[in-house]
Amino acid sequence: MATQVNDTLNVKREPPPARSYSKPFWEATRQKKLMIQYDTQAKAYQFYPRATSIHTGKRSKLEWREVSGKGEVFSFSVIRRARPPFEGHEPFVLAVVKLDEGVNVMGDLVHCTVEEIKIGMRVKPFWAPLPNGTHLLMFEPDR
Repeated sequence: MATQVNDTLNVKREPPPARSYSKPFWEATRQKKLMIQYDTQAKAYQFYPRATSIHTGKRSKLEWREVSGKGEVFSFSVIRRARPPFEGHEPFVLAVVKLDEGVNVMGDLVHCTVEEIKIGMRVKPFWAPLPNGTHLLMFEPDR
């Protein structure tokens, strides 16, 4: 019998405070868009949002670019025991997804069974609403 993954959408979540360097990321989630930083000098993406480039250490060479959010499961963990507020919402899956742009992003994996999750499985974004109108990036199978 297949074990359905819990989407944890009923878990009360507060959005993180938007820092000056992460504000474009969170504002884009209002329209369910994934924006990540791109270093124009190094010609490389980076995630999570930072004030400076991880490639060059410079601030002025960063710009925000919209990406599809599609990628593949790089690693994952099936959480079967949790503390509040996630207690009672098990099992849920936390995955590291390698985006097609080459950066790793962590998020819940939803709308699938535990048995179908595999390393290399193609995924796409799923946006979970937050109380302030932004959305939390999660992933679902790209069937």
